[in-house]
Amino acid sequence: MRIITWNINSVRLRLPLLQRLITQTSPDIICLQETKTPDEHFPADSLKESGYEYQHFHGMKGYNGVAVISRIPFEAGKVHNRVGKEDCRHISVKFPKFELHNLYIPAGGDEPDITINEKFRHKLDFIDEMAEWFADHYTSDQPMITVGDLNTAPLEHDVWSHKQLLNVISHTPIEVEKHTRMQNSLDWVDASRHFVPHDQKCYTWWSYRNRDWKKSNRGRRLDHIWVTPPLKPYLSGHDILSHVRDWEKPSDHVPLLVDLDL
Repeated sequence: MRIITWNINSVRLRLPLLQRLITQTSPDIICLQETKTPDEHFPADSLKESGYEYQHFHGMKGYNGVAVISRIPFEAGKVHNRVGKEDCRHISVKFPKFELHNLYIPAGGDEPDITINEKFRHKLDFIDEMAEWFADHYTSDQPMITVGDLNTAPLEHDVWSHKQLLNVISHTPIEVEKHTRMQNSLDWVDASRHFVPHDQKCYTWWSYRNRDWKKSNRGRRLDHIWVTPPLKPYLSGHDILSHVRDWEKPSDHVPLLVDLDL
């Protein structure tokens, strides 16, 4: 089974890139974030024609939005509203062998200070709520997968410069602390770091501000796939599809792929 997660940064604008990705990688399940479209404009028919008959999406005009499209049947999906907002950031579906959660955690704005930056407060509250919610509703012996743009690069080598980014949102100590608490809520296994040693650089995002993203390589690992311990033995492959960043009009995120032998 092949799962891809991708912050596509507008599914309608980048539908041709998604179809190209499907042709190249043939995933069974695709999870998208930042679809940026209300449900009535989601390209459901085009994706069904590409083989993804089973779909669950929740979107809004111009912002946020999450989607799961699959070749494998799943039970009716759920929408989860977080921290008192209905802003299309968390959906879930049930497959025969596991439950899947797709998250788009708030980016948090520019200033890492909750007293002056409400966006940063929103992000921290969201992560806190997810940690408590997972622990309250599930146990670590249940087979589950969480994917998405979690907007935190927690480890030293998840960013291009640990020292220079310690006060930059996505890598601040308080974000890392809360991200780690959420990961520990169900003993989640970080699939990327299962395959890529912690002392090796590993990125899924490069800013649009870098004209030559590859040369500067100022990346961050913001996109994640986690599995609970029962699924860890079935992890069989992993890839960060960084070449997609060179496609015409790309997202600033690249797809993250994990294979499981289920």
